[in-house]
Amino acid sequence: MKRILITGANKSIGFEATRQLLRMGHFVFLGSRDLQRGNDAIQKLKEEGLTNVELLSIDVADKKSVDAAAAALSARIDRLDVLINNAGIAGQMPQNASTVAVENIRQVFDTNFFGAIQTTQAFIPLLKKSEEPCIVNVSSDLGSLGNHTNPDYPYVDVKLTAYCSSKTALNAFTVMLAYELRDTPFRVNSVNPGYTATDFNHHRGYKKVEDGAAVVVKYALLDSSGPTGKFFSDDGETPW
Repeated sequence: MKRILITGANKSIGFEATRQLLRMGHFVFLGSRDLQRGNDAIQKLKEEGLTNVELLSIDVADKKSVDAAAAALSARIDRLDVLINNAGIAGQMPQNASTVAVENIRQVFDTNFFGAIQTTQAFIPLLKKSEEPCIVNVSSDLGSLGNHTNPDYPYVDVKLTAYCSSKTALNAFTVMLAYELRDTPFRVNSVNPGYTATDFNHHRGYKKVEDGAAVVVKYALLDSSGPTGKFFSDDGETPW
């Protein structure tokens, strides 16, 4: 049984990934910045008979909240096996490169990029105590510069400067961290759930939330022989 922390897990892909991991017999700390929504999510899971779950209050964009969450979890458990950096925001629209407000970009980066970094750094000590520590940075194919420069990419016209750039930056962090930890059991990867129908995109995605979450779950459960420093989607590797 692995001990897993998922940020932004009170709804959508994070919630469904929690459900799938619980059904597999793992213990999940459901990270949520909104305590009421987090408790509601916990209650829903327990009504389904999934009880190996606890709420962890964490706002990844707030360092004090992240540090408090890490301290609380360190007092509760002696190791963490998996960290899924799932919390993310889209930002205000539109996001044309020539007109997008810099403050909008900063706000998106605070959660999607800086939030993931400070969360990872805060929980690294607990992860190092695991025999097979794994970090999943939930990214997007919209963060792929290879896709954005490929005229045949289906979403080549979707150029959301704040959101896309934040995921590109997150992918860079994945590469840097994986390289730093290359001679350890750590597995560190970016994972793209795909265009999944959630609140995030007003349910316009073509994938079911169960399918989007399954991609995240797959790479969260890698053992120490698995790939690291890669960018994956459900059809395999995604270009950086």
